[in-house]
Amino acid sequence: MEASVCIRSATLADTGIINRIIERSIRIGCALDHRNDARLVNDWISQSTVDFISSLLANPRCYLCIALLEDKPVGVGMAEINGRISLCHVQPESFRRGAGRALMHNLEGWLRVRGVQHVHLNSTGTAEAFYRHFGYRQAAPPLVSRGLQTLPMHKPLPQPA
Repeated sequence: MEASVCIRSATLADTGIINRIIERSIRIGCALDHRNDARLVNDWISQSTVDFISSLLANPRCYLCIALLEDKPVGVGMAEINGRISLCHVQPESFRRGAGRALMHNLEGWLRVRGVQHVHLNSTGTAEAFYRHFGYRQAAPPLVSRGLQTLPMHKPLPQPA
């Protein structure tokens, strides 16, 4: 039987673990996207410093959450009040154990409660099938940002009756 995943809001005390989860997810889980190009990896990782994560936690327009598997932090997600999901990273050794699914459901729920009707994100090639599984579809041609190709995706977010 698979262990259950719990999601909780991130706190300032989590900045270090959030940074480590993002870094491991990028270095190992997204290797096909960056092709182990040290410049691309370092540029991508530099976007998630502890100070930057702290600023996101202080921003009321952002929501960061942590996925726990057997009480161990294994994933991080972030949504913005404008309907953008900007982070969904899981430790590579915890792939396919439900953490990513739980993060996406939680982020979409947070957006739904705030009346957001349309969610958008940029997917790497590695994550595209994952997002398609949740109903996301290509919204525009692929983009190249900082040497990394991403695919803009979107999905309508049904509101509760």
